[in-house]
Amino acid sequence: MRPNGTNPDGTDPCRPLIASPWHTLSILIIFGYFSFRDARHANIAGSVHTVASHSAILRGYLLSIAYEWGMAYWAWVGVHLKGGDLADLTGGRWKNWRSVAVDASIALPFWGVWELTAWLGHLVVDRIHTSTTPYQPPSGFQEVSLWILLSVSAGICEELVFRGYLQQQARAATRSVAAAVVLQGTLFGLVHAYQGWKQVIIIVPLGILYGALVAWRRNLRASMIAHAWSDIFEGWLRFL
Repeated sequence: MRPNGTNPDGTDPCRPLIASPWHTLSILIIFGYFSFRDARHANIAGSVHTVASHSAILRGYLLSIAYEWGMAYWAWVGVHLKGGDLADLTGGRWKNWRSVAVDASIALPFWGVWELTAWLGHLVVDRIHTSTTPYQPPSGFQEVSLWILLSVSAGICEELVFRGYLQQQARAATRSVAAAVVLQGTLFGLVHAYQGWKQVIIIVPLGILYGALVAWRRNLRASMIAHAWSDIFEGWLRFL
């Protein structure tokens, strides 16, 4: 079965860019700057094995939430300036509770595949001798509440930016669904470089999985559910 919207020969039909190339470049520059800065700070913190204070954790979560929504807003601005709207990024909204149930029923087994992929990735990269940024899971009502809010924000905003915006831009530029899925997944992994290169190696295929789900469903709804839940589980529940 060929991917949705492709020609009989497997190529992708000509699609217009959903935003200007200059706007896409600005997104890449922003990601590059903050990824480099966060990776540098993480290396410093990891080398001295500092434990973040409660106030520092809350501040970090709030800044991350603001960053997530700021990037999603900037992606929407680029599409809006091109004459598009939010539906061009999301692929449409839920129409009723039945559609919500359908997407949730897709997100659940997808999350199982996602977890299996992450587990296999860890089996490979744990043999590599390189540093990984220490992770401090949330504890207490305030930290947990903000982590859940951050996870939901990441599920919505990162899907909008990577799968809604960048994947469509890459698909229009390359005329290839497969290339677009791989490119956005690679970038998705690289912006997590602050977690260490082991995590980048694991996150790249996970980003590709999200992209494949979106290419199949032609909307972000199931991937948003799976993404938000996986962040809640991986960042908090699995440490309980």
